[in-house]
Amino acid sequence: MEKDFTHFDDRGKARMVNVGDKPVTHRTARAGARVLVNESTFALIESGGMKKGDVLTVAQLAGIMGAKRTPDLIPLCHPVAISGIEVRLTLNQGACAVDIEASVTCDGQTGVEMEALTAAAVAALTVYDMCKAVQRDVRITDIRLLDKTGGVHGDYHGEEQ
Repeated sequence: MEKDFTHFDDRGKARMVNVGDKPVTHRTARAGARVLVNESTFALIESGGMKKGDVLTVAQLAGIMGAKRTPDLIPLCHPVAISGIEVRLTLNQGACAVDIEASVTCDGQTGVEMEALTAAAVAALTVYDMCKAVQRDVRITDIRLLDKTGGVHGDYHGEEQ
């Protein structure tokens, strides 16, 4: 089990991986998510007419906060010294969606994939929260790692949306 799942010890018990002997490297991760809404909700977001405020700005800030709080939310994540977080939300009229992209960087002994994924997920949840009063069937989809660099496992480049 140790070779397949690093967060389990040889008895199958959960553990936090020891990264103390790993070299410090520059690491990046980029994650994405999509929030599907109907046309009237899309128009409210676009016009800034949502009662709770500017959906895109609030969700952007929530995503940044989510990345910073990742080790508090995911039990076996290491706290890392994040050097940068960028969360971008764009309106995709063709898909009637809010597309989210979160990028996180650090110089450390472990990667920032979970921070980027958390940022994208929290931003998507915030869009949902701000829109649920006007649309009950808002859907969050496509939360995924887009790419990552650094570390002993090398780079990863997934598919774009």
